[in-house]
Amino acid sequence: MAGKSNLVNLDAMIKREDFATVSASAGATFDTVGTISLRDFTPGGMIGPSLRKPDFQRETNHWDPEQVVSLLDCFVNGDLIPSVILWQSPTYVFVIDGGHRLSALRAWVEDDYGDGPTSQSYFGFQVPEEQRKVANRTREMVAKKVGTWQHYLARSSLEDLEQQERIRLTTIVTRGLPIQWVKGDADRAEQSFFKINTKGTALDDVEELLLRTRQKPVSIASRAVIRAGKGHKYWSKFPEQIAAQIETSAKKVHAALFEPEIKRPVKTLDLPLAGPKGVRTALEVLIELILISIRNQNAEPKKVDDLQDDTDGQETLKVLSRTYRLVRRVTGNDQGSLGLHPAVYFYGPTGRHSSPMFMGTLSLIAKKLTNNDDTFFMKFTEVRESLESLLITHKDLIATILQRLVSTRRVEQYSTLLDKIISALLANQSVTDDDLVHFAGLDGRVITGKEQSTGKAISDDVKSGVFIRTALSTSLKCPICRGYLDPDKSISYDHVTRVRDGGLGTPGNVQLTHPYCNQSVKC
Repeated sequence: MAGKSNLVNLDAMIKREDFATVSASAGATFDTVGTISLRDFTPGGMIGPSLRKPDFQRETNHWDPEQVVSLLDCFVNGDLIPSVILWQSPTYVFVIDGGHRLSALRAWVEDDYGDGPTSQSYFGFQVPEEQRKVANRTREMVAKKVGTWQHYLARSSLEDLEQQERIRLTTIVTRGLPIQWVKGDADRAEQSFFKINTKGTALDDVEELLLRTRQKPVSIASRAVIRAGKGHKYWSKFPEQIAAQIETSAKKVHAALFEPEIKRPVKTLDLPLAGPKGVRTALEVLIELILISIRNQNAEPKKVDDLQDDTDGQETLKVLSRTYRLVRRVTGNDQGSLGLHPAVYFYGPTGRHSSPMFMGTLSLIAKKLTNNDDTFFMKFTEVRESLESLLITHKDLIATILQRLVSTRRVEQYSTLLDKIISALLANQSVTDDDLVHFAGLDGRVITGKEQSTGKAISDDVKSGVFIRTALSTSLKCPICRGYLDPDKSISYDHVTRVRDGGLGTPGNVQLTHPYCNQSVKC
């Protein structure tokens, strides 16, 4: 499997359609065509505009540039390409298997590998920088290895072509991918999809979860947030007013979590709370974060399946609202915002985002809020300076501890670790390396050491880590708690001498603080 940051997003090439709208359909009873060709993706094509992905189909973002190039190379050279599997409803032709193959062909025709006009419109003109970079890399590789569609169009009218190029042109003009048609109703088509995807490139855990629970509010909310309310509208079946509110709420949560877009190496302390917004990685974070946000004092729901299907959109709205409320306790300018600095709390020693640190921290805050433990935030503020100093100086050890923990328990154990550190600092105890290991529930001593590079080149990880460490050393701090300020996201303007004591709004009487410190700590 390619790295998640090196995958081509072709999801816009074939639109989605809610499969529930055709659930009573019996499928085609007439003879169907046996192939689908490039002509179907050109202006005037017949099958292309009718293609749809059912809502249970995975997102078309699992191929790296090499796989796209390989498919196109096989196509133009007449090499074997497996059949695509389609199902005919009365209104659309649904792709049961072969979405990546068909999307790659359309992407070639339109020169759109995730950043072209079709993709821009589909993603609400908010295509991530990472997606654009992969698209450009794919485009360059296709042009070099296969040739562009526009190149072949321009050459098709020429007579003096070399034999190999003429063969390729003839193949492109005459070739079609074979189609296997699923017979039966919509239920049969859905069963075929899941049966197919237990073989070959199987669904990963997150995909399987989202597809299986696609009517649950957490799944709908996650899909909405990841694209800031853009892309396919998994909530389109809800009343128009509710659907609009879902999109607005999702956009706010997205902005709070994923903006600004992170770049490597890191050259700014204005970092996104939830890390990169690459779809597959971020979805996993979102699902867990939303569950953390909505859990009650009994820690329920424990998983997405514990919730009922959302039939009218109200539950999805509630889920988004509670998630936003939790996030706003961490960032933003609301009165209760702690203004946690992402570089301190959510990023590791190499400047890479740490999902366990992020979700573990928010899990701890969510638990305190759910249990109405208002005193925790005052206690947190009391030791905030010492806590943040410890988190910065022990980043390497904390990263090693997280690696030693069982992956399924990292969030829970980091939340516990953080809570115990705060308690120890409140008791005026010094927290040692051994204490951190013990607080995390690990037996024995964890030995940590920075990885030493044998090369002379400076990696992006080293650059990012050095930048963050250096930038934090001169960063603004809140004069009330002495914790780091994140002025790009969360700041409050405080009268040094209170207004009730005669203080004026003059430059000499104004200081920058955390919103919580200003409104809740300073009485």
